[in-house]
Amino acid sequence: MKIKQYLHTSILVSDLAKSEYFYSEILGLAKVERSLNFPGIWYQIGDFQLHLIVSEKIIDDRIDQAKWGRNRHIAFAIEDLASAQAKLLAHNCSVQVSASGRSALFTHDPDGNIIELTEL
Repeated sequence: MKIKQYLHTSILVSDLAKSEYFYSEILGLAKVERSLNFPGIWYQIGDFQLHLIVSEKIIDDRIDQAKWGRNRHIAFAIEDLASAQAKLLAHNCSVQVSASGRSALFTHDPDGNIIELTEL
């Protein structure tokens, strides 16, 4: 087998409206059309897609509550970490600066899915 390309990651969300606000308005991701018959939203980030799929049951599987980056997470490259942090805080989002010394921080969506933002 030869894998040619990374296509998407799917995450589960419980409230599509809250998740759409977080990913569209706060993170600024661009939605793309989808033609499936179950609730969800697809976002395009470069050649990669993020799929939000509605689920009634969301399981918090964090194994390290103190270090968010040591849990399952999605990482995005951003241009300006300080402005991203200010925007997240202005929207009352929790933020944890990376303990590694890198120019990165962690936040989470309304369902607790962890997102890393790294300045490149």
